[in-house]
Amino acid sequence: MMDQRWRPTVNEREFIEQALQSDLRVDGRRPFDFRKLKIAFGREDGSAEVELGETRVMGYVTAQLLPPFKDRPNEGTLAIFTEFSPMADPAFEPGRPGEAAIELGRVIDRGLRESRAVDMESLCVVAGKHVWSVRVDLHILDNGGNLIDAANIAALAALCTFRRPECTVGGDDGQQVTVHEPEVRDPLPLTIHHLPIAVTFAYFGDGNIMVIDPTYKEEAVMGGRMTATINSNGDVCSIQKAGGEGVMSSVIMQCLRIASVKAADITSKIKSNVEEYTTAKALQKVKRTPVLVAKKNDVPDITMESNHDALESQTLKTPNDAQDITKGDDDHRIKRISPLTGDRTVKPKQTSMFLGGSSN
Repeated sequence: MMDQRWRPTVNEREFIEQALQSDLRVDGRRPFDFRKLKIAFGREDGSAEVELGETRVMGYVTAQLLPPFKDRPNEGTLAIFTEFSPMADPAFEPGRPGEAAIELGRVIDRGLRESRAVDMESLCVVAGKHVWSVRVDLHILDNGGNLIDAANIAALAALCTFRRPECTVGGDDGQQVTVHEPEVRDPLPLTIHHLPIAVTFAYFGDGNIMVIDPTYKEEAVMGGRMTATINSNGDVCSIQKAGGEGVMSSVIMQCLRIASVKAADITSKIKSNVEEYTTAKALQKVKRTPVLVAKKNDVPDITMESNHDALESQTLKTPNDAQDITKGDDDHRIKRISPLTGDRTVKPKQTSMFLGGSSN
């Protein structure tokens, strides 16, 4: 796969090296400047897409209940899987992962698991039988250089927004696990102690020139590379030096001091984006119920008409009224008895009326 990578010409190589000797880079950055970082989240929890310059990586986190390892019955598992698509780089071949894919997965996995960034014991449901197995899938969408740093940020952002289903243990033997749907009980976030940030340095010449966040073309010219994984507190989680030119110990210490500052900036960027995403999701779950105001209905007194059509179109009876109908030979009177107004007799306009029977 490395044989199919883009190879610069002699003039391009000399131009990049001479620019770096003058503390200039092809894209206009300073030696210790990162490219513009953008973090976007998907509709589902545990999905994040990171853009670092022209490099794009998408991370997706899933979890399932599996038996634990025998040597660690009280701890869950965390696995990193990478996918290099030919759409991102013609040098990437479909199918079996190559050396770059394996190295990328190992660097990120070492930085997360060895530093104990994720609390594995909190993923245990039933000791020795059921634990949560967390899987992080990293998809390379576009290779613009420095895939390790972009993939590391994508994995951390996806882990921070992931929510696993809540489960309870019951049954006669106390070993039966019930996984609740998100509609029944709210999913739970992962317990993350710190964020290990990967910062990659590229070395040129005899190792005396170094830059941060190398681009695609700079990676083709560089003589060596070192990735330092460090958190915002300055704790070194891991260091990866994949071949190339040798580097003095004083240069490595300088790189660690620079990486500590960059890790703090990237950590604050990730936390602010995650907080905005969490707030937006919480507002979507709020159900706003309209306030119901009872309307006051005034029922006026209705005068009885002797017309048959008028009797059918009007309401004569109120909830608290009772009617007593008396009939005479020459006229008909309706006596309405109301507890509020007292007795009242209403004489119809005509001498005959029809009210649910035959008229005399």
